[in-house]
Amino acid sequence: MDNQNLIDMANRIGDFFESMPDREEALAGVADHIRRFWEPRMRRALLAALDTSNEGTLCQIVQEALAGHRAELTPDQT
Repeated sequence: MDNQNLIDMANRIGDFFESMPDREEALAGVADHIRRFWEPRMRRALLAALDTSNEGTLCQIVQEALAGHRAELTPDQT
């Protein structure tokens, strides 16, 4: 899995939601989209990127959405 591709996709999602006037709604929208449409291994890789030096490549809204909604984005280990 190409982490840079995942980061690029997440940033495009962030770009879409960035224009929303309600910041909390935008953050929830980013997180909800990733939760609903990304498979667990993709979400794990993206969350790992948030925790590593790759964090700087994630746009601000994606960083905030991942940090604020981490519990619901973290896949079960089953």
